Amino acid sequence: MTGALIAVPAIGFSAIFAVLRYPNFAIASYATIGAFAAWWANAVAGLPVVPALAIAFAVTGVVGVVAEETSLKRLRDNGALIVAIASIALNLVLENIIRFIFGNDMKGYDLPLARDLRFGELRIGPQQLQSLALSVAIMAAMFLFLRYTRFGKAMRAVADNPDLARLKGIDPARIAIVTVFLGAGLSGVGGVLIGLDTSIDPLTGYRVLLSVFAAAVLGGLGSIPGAVVGALALGIAEELALIAVPATYRTAVGFVAILIMLTFRPRGILGERAT
Repeated sequence: MTGALIAVPAIGFSAIFAVLRYPNFAIASYATIGAFAAWWANAVAGLPVVPALAIAFAVTGVVGVVAEETSLKRLRDNGALIVAIASIALNLVLENIIRFIFGNDMKGYDLPLARDLRFGELRIGPQQLQSLALSVAIMAAMFLFLRYTRFGKAMRAVADNPDLARLKGIDPARIAIVTVFLGAGLSGVGGVLIGLDTSIDPLTGYRVLLSVFAAAVLGGLGSIPGAVVGALALGIAEELALIAVPATYRTAVGFVAILIMLTFRPRGILGERAT
């Protein structure tokens, strides 16, 4: 379940990297924005979880496109490192805007109380199962979009070879906007799914940034199937680590995973080999 929730923003991160060729660390703030947008739709406007997810996706997608077009786009010619650093600065700006609007207090979604399901010694909350189902549905929809839709095929073409895609009549700039919208939107939805299990605050996205980045690296940067595989592997590893180490050291598993993967297989589990 942990891996499935991490996988959604990891797909968004990998999609942006595949098309734009830089790691966008602003996905942490996008996840937080999505979590608060859904909280407003659910707790204030009284909407159920699924419509709140749709609102979070749309709001975060628009914020991502506006941020990209106004701040990050003009820096792309300076190289991936410069844009990545700028995305960290953008993340801090957006995080503090959220802090200014909603404050620092934790907020919870308006969800009905339900008794945990018990299977022997295993206890699973119904909300966890709902979040897992939503995560799987979102991932399936993303894969279908990439495989069968016109924009999905165009995204794959630009990711593989932008110059050849341009010769085929595909506009890489237009595809970049769609990709950022999808990537930011998925990050926002991921923030909602993570917040549904606990609570949200302005650091909601920041807390999972390392896990999302580690999942993308494990699976292979730019590989969307790899992001899912990496997220599931990391989620299982983080939970199993609790058997041997205290919970405070749980995030260190992400660092260890990145170091091991970059040492023995820099391209990731499903990443393409250098030619």
